[in-house]
Amino acid sequence: MDSFGMTPQYLTKNGLPWFPVMGEFHYSRYPAEYWKESLLKMKAGGVDIVSSYVIWIHHEEIEGEYDFSGQRNLRRFIETVAECGLYFWIRIGPWCHGEVRNGGFPDWLLQKPFPVRVNNEDYFATVSRFYRAIYEQIRGLQHKDGGPIIGIQIENEYGHCGGLGGEEGERHMQRLTTLAREIGFEAPYWSATGWGGAVTGGLIPVMGGYCEAPWDQRLTEIEPSGNYIFTHERNDHNIGSDFGFGHGITFDISKFPYLTAELGGGLQVTRHRRPVARARDIGAMSLVKLGSGVTLLGYYMYHGGTNPRGKLSTLQESRATGFINDLPEYSYDFRAPIREYGQISETYRELKLFTLFLHDFGQDLCTMSAEIPSENPLHPTDYEHLRYSYRHNGQWGYLFVNNYQRRKKMAPHREVRIPFPRGLSENSNPVGGHPSPQGHENSAPFSGLDDSQGQSFFPPMDIEDGEYFFLPMNMPVGDSVLGTALVSPLCIIPGPRPQWIFYTPFQYAEKLRQAGKIDALYQFKNNRWPTDVEIVTLSREEALRAWKIREQLLFHEGPVIEEGEYIFIFERRPGPTLTWKELTGGNRDSLHLRGSETPLQGVLRYWRLEVPSWTGEDLFLQIQWEGDVARLYLDGSLVADDFYTGPGHMWEVGLKRFGKRQPRTFILEIEGLSKETPLFLEEWPSFPAEGELCTLIDVTVEIETRRPFSG
Repeated sequence: MDSFGMTPQYLTKNGLPWFPVMGEFHYSRYPAEYWKESLLKMKAGGVDIVSSYVIWIHHEEIEGEYDFSGQRNLRRFIETVAECGLYFWIRIGPWCHGEVRNGGFPDWLLQKPFPVRVNNEDYFATVSRFYRAIYEQIRGLQHKDGGPIIGIQIENEYGHCGGLGGEEGERHMQRLTTLAREIGFEAPYWSATGWGGAVTGGLIPVMGGYCEAPWDQRLTEIEPSGNYIFTHERNDHNIGSDFGFGHGITFDISKFPYLTAELGGGLQVTRHRRPVARARDIGAMSLVKLGSGVTLLGYYMYHGGTNPRGKLSTLQESRATGFINDLPEYSYDFRAPIREYGQISETYRELKLFTLFLHDFGQDLCTMSAEIPSENPLHPTDYEHLRYSYRHNGQWGYLFVNNYQRRKKMAPHREVRIPFPRGLSENSNPVGGHPSPQGHENSAPFSGLDDSQGQSFFPPMDIEDGEYFFLPMNMPVGDSVLGTALVSPLCIIPGPRPQWIFYTPFQYAEKLRQAGKIDALYQFKNNRWPTDVEIVTLSREEALRAWKIREQLLFHEGPVIEEGEYIFIFERRPGPTLTWKELTGGNRDSLHLRGSETPLQGVLRYWRLEVPSWTGEDLFLQIQWEGDVARLYLDGSLVADDFYTGPGHMWEVGLKRFGKRQPRTFILEIEGLSKETPLFLEEWPSFPAEGELCTLIDVTVEIETRRPFSG
């Protein structure tokens, strides 16, 4: 059985430094029959730990009537996590937020004569019953039993988004932890969210960061995110700002490693604010966190989902229930790395560049402290000066460079020479190796010593607007030492002569690669290349298509998963012809539509979509539309919804959950958008001369197939 521990700098596994990747996936928001496929996609994307809330209202919507069936079957989900070779971090609340109705509390709890989230014995007794119900589901699945549960989170954003602060808040968290332990919960790691002044009760604080704030009540562009600045500060003040802006942190950062549980893998748009999280938004933020000293990358959400149908009400966060945001009734897509219907996104591919690296090099990175030069910009509105940091152990390490600020143009930097950290250049001794492949001295020697300052520098390089990357310094590679390079390490493919896979992460380096100047990308000490490993150089685009499966590197656009003895690849192709027609004069009553409780704000138009029978693993509707809100009905019931985010918006809906390969007739409802709609869009569409924008542009279909990889 693996053992787990922690130092003030990092987590450990079997006594060694461990840099895991964690991804949030809400089992109760996804069909149970497809859990395994999605978990294997998460594993292929580099996730080691799956985390999830246990959402109280999903399991006890009616007091005393627990529902752990179907997609609410917590035990089956955890068993599937274990079957896929993953660990599990269970977030037992009792309050979760999660854009759920009442923050996850059942309505009946709020109707009790006692207050919630305070030090009240009636409240604790009620929570204890919920905890016991959870424990009965996970009995025998904790790490001590040989199960996958290695982490337990208590509460969420407590003392920041509601609850008590100060000593009373600390006592509350400690009491909940005691309740859980007395019931039988046990794990190597016990955590609490640590941002915004939240109290932690002495548990391991986990942090977060998002590229924007769809919960912000302003309908204008908000301040640039501080998550693109290298800093030793761990707090993102804007998380949960719908409950009031956060303050500092309440724990001693010298006693705990820098762990994240809520790096935004995307953003869940709201009715009033709809920023679009793109792959590079998330990639640059992740790089900055790595360069700032993080030793656990945890993403919320890593996998999107769909709110389950409630027994008494809809289950989304809404203004009607006292919150200040309206969310889609069903969609919790989040623009996550894995989307609402199991599709992998560009964000998934972007993050895989980091997760592949961490699996092979993360153990060393754990031991490397972050060093942030004093000349770094302190504020994200500085678009002129270069942002960079180091992580090193005094002998070797990495340079992290970020010239990306979401939705802002950054100044390019020409022939910039970035110095090594002081003292690092003397600490690695050159060893072995053979001359460069071209058989001559490197055309661009990299770690040249500046005699006047006694300091090594990276070579002159051009850094464009929007680029972010990391480069090795004095990195041991086989029997040699890579002094400097213009490439990033991706992974190692083992073998008699292991292959070290690097890629060119920015334009300047890629131009050298395309020109065949491979020797200009690497500067080995004393110009001695390693004799016992092979160096492979990919482009960034090739690295985005790379999958490491069974210690081999495969290149493929779609998902590649390992299931049992097989490797499966997923592919897309055009689907059957779909017919669609507007139903002029139709309305909800005449079309017998039911299920939407969202107040209407605009005109409504309807279309009938006729989907023929199909073959394959899944069929995706790709709906291009303009308006405010779109809703999809099947057999008269609302089954999916979508908020418009601006020109070029496309809504993709996977149909296998609605009856695999069967012909289906859907009704599409589009609610109009006007120039006066109280809404923030990053880009507004063109409006007709009169009236509202409410139109279906096109509907196409793609079939996804899954087949064994034959090599």
